[in-house]
Amino acid sequence: MLAGRQRRFADSRVADFRMPRMDERQPSPAIAQLQSRVERLLLRHNELLRTNALLAERVQSLEAERDQMRQRLHDATQRIDRLLARLDQTPSISGEPDPHA
Repeated sequence: MLAGRQRRFADSRVADFRMPRMDERQPSPAIAQLQSRVERLLLRHNELLRTNALLAERVQSLEAERDQMRQRLHDATQRIDRLLARLDQTPSISGEPDPHA
C-alpha cells in the first residue's frame, strides 16, 4: 500500500513538472544564439564548398596550361639542340679559303 501511495505521489510530481512541448515554449536566448551561429556556420560551410570546387577547377586548368608550356619548352629545347648540332658540323668561317672547297 505504501508503494502505491509513493507511486501516486511521484506520478503527481511528474505531472506538475512536465516540460512543455517544443511548440509551446520559446527557446532560451542561449539556444537562439546557438541556433543562429549554427545557421551561419552552415552557410559559411556551403560557401567554402563552392569556393573549393571553383579553386579545384582553377588548379586543374592551370595544371593543363603548365603541362602544355612544359611540352612547348621541351620542343623548343630540342629544336635549339638540333640547330647547335648543325652548327658544330659546319666548317668555321675564317679569312682563309677552305681547302676542301
